[in-house]
Amino acid sequence: MEKRNMQKLGIETSLLGFGCMRFPTTPEGKIDRPRAEAMLDRAIASGVNYIDTAYPYHGGESEPFVGEVLQKYDRDSYFLATKLPLWNVHQLEDVDRLLTEQLTRLRTDHIDFYLMHGINGGVWPEMVKMGVVKRLEELKEEGKIRYLGFSFHDSYKVFEEVLTYRDWDFCQIQLNYMDAESQAGLKGYALTEERQVPLVIMEPVKGGSLAAFDEEITAKFRAHDAEASVASFALRWVGSLPNVKVILSGMSTMEQVEDNLKTFNDFKPLSQAEKDTIEEVVATMNARVKNGCTGCRYCMPCPFGVDIPRVFNLWNTYHKYQNYNMVKHGWEHMDEKSKPASCAKCGKCEKACPQKLSIREDLVKAAEDLNKKEMVL
Repeated sequence: MEKRNMQKLGIETSLLGFGCMRFPTTPEGKIDRPRAEAMLDRAIASGVNYIDTAYPYHGGESEPFVGEVLQKYDRDSYFLATKLPLWNVHQLEDVDRLLTEQLTRLRTDHIDFYLMHGINGGVWPEMVKMGVVKRLEELKEEGKIRYLGFSFHDSYKVFEEVLTYRDWDFCQIQLNYMDAESQAGLKGYALTEERQVPLVIMEPVKGGSLAAFDEEITAKFRAHDAEASVASFALRWVGSLPNVKVILSGMSTMEQVEDNLKTFNDFKPLSQAEKDTIEEVVATMNARVKNGCTGCRYCMPCPFGVDIPRVFNLWNTYHKYQNYNMVKHGWEHMDEKSKPASCAKCGKCEKACPQKLSIREDLVKAAEDLNKKEMVL
């Protein structure tokens, strides 16, 4: 198993971390405990020593399940990560209450890696003002937390503000080769390297969307290694960055566990030729977008309630990945009044659009494509 040294903390973690948010489930939606336990056991037996869960995963079932399974292992043989659910922190006392509950659920007296969950520009100032960060630092001194960090979903500007606020033990960001310029992105990665903050990566395969492609793109990867999975290239892209210490994979099947173990038990950074191929793949996928909407929102508000940027984002994502499941929830749960059918073709949006898009015409096309619920290649 590939290991990474967190010099700042004086510890060594497995590069592959087990993300406990996508366990196999029963028909009733509960964790399929025998299958999930077998997957955890297999990963741990192969050297995975970083186990990541969170308060809301699997409707709150993940923490208690993980805590139960880990009872069979020496507490010093693995690193346990979980997160403070900031949306449940309304007063400072909630921090202690929630952590106590999590320690009970996880059947342990301390959390190795404790994260402020889902930091963004809206919640961050509230947590600072409330004194949450200071209280977490005190809990660390008390030994209930070993390492303090945060997980992040917002812009680079917010990331820079949070990362430079204090000397964090570690942090966690979303990063993959399709989202290299999104959220914290590679610019944020560089900042963690500069400040020597060990980095944990989530969504390296973008929720599975970088695990399977059409024949054209799959062939590009197969040309390098006919036996390697497409997903392994996404994992190796992230793992080729030296300050990445843990890559979380939310594994749902034993087959995924085995494939990841194959990748990380004999880990190889990407060659230059493989990096070039990934750049080609990114260019190919980005070229599939149907229009050049940048989400600037100059077209908004629409007098008739259409959420034009959101519709185009779903439409372009649908075509980029050629996968309806990527947009299924967003489209099917979108307010009907916000969909293209509400467009009265007044043209106000087109007059305001800096990209000079044919918005009225494209809204019709977007609705036709998204309502098909399948990708016609």
